Amino acid sequence: MRRSFVRSLTACPVALAVAAALVGCSSGSSPQGAASTSGGGVAALHDALPQAVKDSGVIRFAGDSHPPYRVVAADGKTVTGVDKDFQEALGKVLGVGTQVEIVSGLPAALQGMLANRYDAFNGPVQATADREKQFDSITWMTTRTSYVVPTGSTGAIKTTEDLCGKRVAVTAGSVVEGQLKKLSDFCQSKGRGSVESIALADTNATLLAATSGRADAAGMTQAAAIDVTAKEQGKYTYVTQTEEQGATVDQLAVLVPKSSGLGPVMLNAYKELFRNGDYTRIMKQYGLSDVAVAEPKLNVASSGSASNTKS
Repeated sequence: MRRSFVRSLTACPVALAVAAALVGCSSGSSPQGAASTSGGGVAALHDALPQAVKDSGVIRFAGDSHPPYRVVAADGKTVTGVDKDFQEALGKVLGVGTQVEIVSGLPAALQGMLANRYDAFNGPVQATADREKQFDSITWMTTRTSYVVPTGSTGAIKTTEDLCGKRVAVTAGSVVEGQLKKLSDFCQSKGRGSVESIALADTNATLLAATSGRADAAGMTQAAAIDVTAKEQGKYTYVTQTEEQGATVDQLAVLVPKSSGLGPVMLNAYKELFRNGDYTRIMKQYGLSDVAVAEPKLNVASSGSASNTKS
């Protein structure tokens, strides 16, 4: 796979239900019949936002360095990537601005949201029943786990099973950390050494650990592994964990605190991105079509909804 990645109402009445905004009312300035605010958003979606977001006019996203989702420039502030594009698209349909606050890893993002410093976190973060006790999760893609290996490595890692008895750096609290535990269990069941997990702050730290020899490989989502090897051609290779080795197709989600009331609105905003074609366009741009979902879903882990990948 190649990497390629207000508030005034319209002239006609708009019901508060999002469905009415999408099919029941048209505006001359709105594409495909979607009612819009003067900021370019869907009026019903904007009206449904929590009052705090409407008052501030911005949704604050927490984000760490995690290519290709978020690529943080040397200034520590400028962010590009999949998440940035999706955030801007969400802001347009919601009729508000968006901003990214750089944090150090998943725990900082979760704690910051609970402390009301941030409104949302794009992840990539796994939707789990435990997390859904405090956060609403909106599933927007899936993933498998891969392990990136420097080409000059002396570890002789040609397959995922070659990681048995080796050291793997992962982002603390990530879906990959859980998948690595399953790989380690597989290794032990085969009578081979367990995999030592080295939990670090972000993807850049895991790659540095691998290139410096502190770890034999860096674990990350398959999309991230594809991005890293494409950007640094000849510098890295990667192997992907199989179902036999405990891998699953994990649901990745946007998280928002349940207490904020933003979750259902965010779900409907994603539905609008699916409807207007922005979702398909962005996923294709970054070479992520194989891990796209057929539709966004709310709190899939708690509800037991099955995976709905397009592939």
